[in-house]
Amino acid sequence: MTTDPVEKVTIKAILLGIVVTAVTLGVLAVVLVPTQDQGRRGAASPPSPSYSHDLARRITDFTRGTVAHSDYQPPLRAQRRAVAEGVGLLLDGRRAEAARRLAEVEFGIREFADTGTGRRFAEIADRAAEAKRGWGRVYVDLGAPTRWSVQVPHPVADTGSEQLGLGVLRARPGGLLVLAGAHRNAGKGDRADVAHRSDSVFDAVCDELAERRLPGLQVHGFADATEPDYEVIASTGKGDQGLTAARRTATALRRDGFDVCRAWVRRCALEGRSNEQGRRAAASGVPFLHMEFSRSVRDDEGRMRRAVAAMAAGLPR
Repeated sequence: MTTDPVEKVTIKAILLGIVVTAVTLGVLAVVLVPTQDQGRRGAASPPSPSYSHDLARRITDFTRGTVAHSDYQPPLRAQRRAVAEGVGLLLDGRRAEAARRLAEVEFGIREFADTGTGRRFAEIADRAAEAKRGWGRVYVDLGAPTRWSVQVPHPVADTGSEQLGLGVLRARPGGLLVLAGAHRNAGKGDRADVAHRSDSVFDAVCDELAERRLPGLQVHGFADATEPDYEVIASTGKGDQGLTAARRTATALRRDGFDVCRAWVRRCALEGRSNEQGRRAAASGVPFLHMEFSRSVRDDEGRMRRAVAAMAAGLPR
């Protein structure tokens, strides 16, 4: 039987339509019917939008705009644990669980790329009443496993100490910054002096880090008249597990022209023996370094940069 040319074209068109329809339905089936693995992944939180921020600006705006004027509301034990456990979950890579735990106390996680370094960081901060509660913030470097923390318990009160902490965080990958959220005199009595209290969010987070055996570097500032013969006071706090790092840091500072009082060699003012985070680190056998810098150093931008470089050199690699 001979087929008419027009009929051939019609048959081809029909067959092509059938093929296109089948392919389209197949694609829809793949998109609309997730596999078992896709279903499991869907239980996690969606990836965060991509944001870019200057980490230095975020911290400076926070300390000047919030910390300097914040009240302080002592947290309940359950509230302290919620923030600390949220930080721990984030360090374990369980972001969705971390977000849920933190949300219980109206904290949240924001991820962004730091325009100054190009590295990604997570900011854990109060989303409700930051200037009223004064519980502080945590910044986590997301580009490398967390290996150490830098702690700033007295931002604003110890002028420039927050810039030292920021500098160290940026100087080396694998760090975490714990930043107090109120002036040390904000609360009734010494309630907001988180370096000497064990009932703060700051201390609870540092406890979590000590349990994970992460070495801690805590930065402070002192008046020139307190120790007029020295510009830096270096101590390992109550324990001596941080002695290797302390010696390395002090050597780097002295080579760069700083006058350093080394608490393991002689008596110094402000050795940090009663520091609560240092006490916990000592009890856990975790290295801890307590660093004090004179006002003259903290008022000199160039010397601040050199101090940051020396402290970064003493961090675990």
